[in-house]
Amino acid sequence: MTPIPQKILTRKHEITAKFFQLLDQHIEDILAGRVAHSFKIKDFAERLLIHPTHFSNTIKLVTKRSPSEFVEERLLAEAQRMLSETSMPISEICDKLTFQDPTNFTNFFKRASGKTPMEYRSQFAESELHSV
Repeated sequence: MTPIPQKILTRKHEITAKFFQLLDQHIEDILAGRVAHSFKIKDFAERLLIHPTHFSNTIKLVTKRSPSEFVEERLLAEAQRMLSETSMPISEICDKLTFQDPTNFTNFFKRASGKTPMEYRSQFAESELHSV
């Protein structure tokens, strides 16, 4: 097994903390409509002034998960919140979360949650009816 380079070990927690700060800010920017696309791994790495591979390896080393898992988890949480708490059309949620195509959003949502956005929303509509 190849030893982990010292430069990764010395800054790993700093890089991880900065990534989570950038992720929080990026999600805020998406929701506020200040960005037109979701960051890719290379975008986060660029903002941290490190190589994308170094960035990805560091996050995996510290968290045991890939950076893209955290991004997808946050996008899914926002999508679920919008679907359950608003009557915003699914196409509008798709646009707001920077998905270029509603089909991509539906595929992402179903892969991540096991349900389509419509199925997810309807479960909340049903529970509202039963609680009234």
